[in-house]
Amino acid sequence: QVQLVESGGGLVQPGGSLTLSCVIHETTSEIYTLGWYRQGSGKQRELVAESVMADGTINYADPVKARFTISADKAKKTVDLHMNNLKPEDTAVYYCNIKIGTRWAYTSFWGQGTQVTVSS
Repeated sequence: QVQLVESGGGLVQPGGSLTLSCVIHETTSEIYTLGWYRQGSGKQRELVAESVMADGTINYADPVKARFTISADKAKKTVDLHMNNLKPEDTAVYYCNIKIGTRWAYTSFWGQGTQVTVSS
């Protein structure tokens, strides 16, 4: 059973910073990626940032590049998202994600989501 426990969401003013944390509880399995997605109201869930464990590649969505930083620790099974210079359009429910398997065949698991609201 894979469980992802998120924390760190909340209300922040534009230009502020916030860090989201995720702890992953699971049996020993091959981890393909650790990452964060978000879903704004009335929008589809979208990738925010993702770290590929095999080669250390990190992918960021264009809107968050240079503002957000993901730090994933495969051994500790944690993944944090450091968000700076937050904008109202960053308001969304943020979901921690783990893909178990390989790039050719994996299973995706999700956290329960944590709300981030950017507003003055």
